[in-house]
Amino acid sequence: MIVKQFVKTFAIVGVFFLQQIAAPPSAHAEPDLSGLWLPDIKDQKRQEASNMPPWKPDILQQVQHLVAEEKAGRPFLVLSHCLPHGMPSWMLMTHNAFELLVTPGRITMLGEVDGNRMRRIYMDGRKPPEDPDLSLHGYSIGHWDGDTLLIDTVSIVPQAYIAISEAVGIPNNGDMHVVEHIHLAESNVMHDDLEVTAPNVLTATWKTTRIFRRYPDRHYEVTEGECAQEDLVPGKDANGNDIFVPNAQGAFGTVHTK
Repeated sequence: MIVKQFVKTFAIVGVFFLQQIAAPPSAHAEPDLSGLWLPDIKDQKRQEASNMPPWKPDILQQVQHLVAEEKAGRPFLVLSHCLPHGMPSWMLMTHNAFELLVTPGRITMLGEVDGNRMRRIYMDGRKPPEDPDLSLHGYSIGHWDGDTLLIDTVSIVPQAYIAISEAVGIPNNGDMHVVEHIHLAESNVMHDDLEVTAPNVLTATWKTTRIFRRYPDRHYEVTEGECAQEDLVPGKDANGNDIFVPNAQGAFGTVHTK
């Protein structure tokens, strides 16, 4: 009886083993997006002039004013007040590295500066919440379409900028929707094709691509980043303890004090 059971078990294992050998390889393997990515700042600069968002006429006047102020040495600080970049500005004009972590059910982006940014992309098949809390980064849901990661982001606060540079950006003013198609153009070159719909400031959906590069041999690390030196400065409380106190604000951002 024991011998028969052993033979039967051995036969089942053998069949399974043969099936595994004969089975064709997986038809699709998701690209590896994990690691540290640095933005292509040169291409960002190129697109500032070559691929301007389709601003509404009254919004375009505001943009032209911001451009003129920057040229005059009075740049508007889009990233002041220690707020995160938000979407889509993080992907559009960040100059800092970010780390992309792939874990079951979600993808997480961790970035430098602004108190260390974090963006979550849910990959577990969920639907957007019916009554979401609005945030600067919004609510992102993603899924794979072949080799491309599709991300749909909604629930973004109206105060989040559509920024083409650190000195030129306009709040989206509500109802913004961002769709991204992220894919590897090369093994260590990632393209983020963005489609930004913002009916209160744009005349049509704006399409643009941002490029990020990975350098696996250089062992870059995301470091802690704070904006305390911009909107906060060292000071003392009433008891003489070391604290941070608000920095003076001028018409074009912070005014550094001694």
